[in-house]
Amino acid sequence: MKNLLKGALLALVMVAISVSCSKESEEYQEPQLDVTPNNIAGCWMLESYDNGVSLAEGSYVYIDFVRADRSFTIYQNLDSSSAREITGSYYIDTDVELGAVIRGQYDYGVGDWAHRYVVKSLTANKMIWVAKDDASNVSVYVRATLPEELQ
Repeated sequence: MKNLLKGALLALVMVAISVSCSKESEEYQEPQLDVTPNNIAGCWMLESYDNGVSLAEGSYVYIDFVRADRSFTIYQNLDSSSAREITGSYYIDTDVELGAVIRGQYDYGVGDWAHRYVVKSLTANKMIWVAKDDASNVSVYVRATLPEELQ
């Protein structure tokens, strides 16, 4: 009886150790946030686009979302040799099937963003957008500080 009790206790300890070890090995995942003007407010840097393509060295795209008036400013040098600043307004809609969709309209009658984007993931530090009309168009943004030379 004593050996049976020791064996059961040893088995219980082994199970407890294996459970605790497996929990430690699980990768931490940041909690998902609701897609709201408050949660996306601030500066974000485009890390990759078109499903994983990194920007060319020296190229950048920053987008700064302002919660109060739902405006944005894009700072980028993709289509010119010097920095460009592009402003406008953004809107967050909810699609019953897809979830949060972000879209934008440029100032000065320039028009709308090329796509509407389903926000597939939003954490405090990372945002993933997928073009509503082109699932291969995936953009990854990371929380950033706008460099002084662009301010």
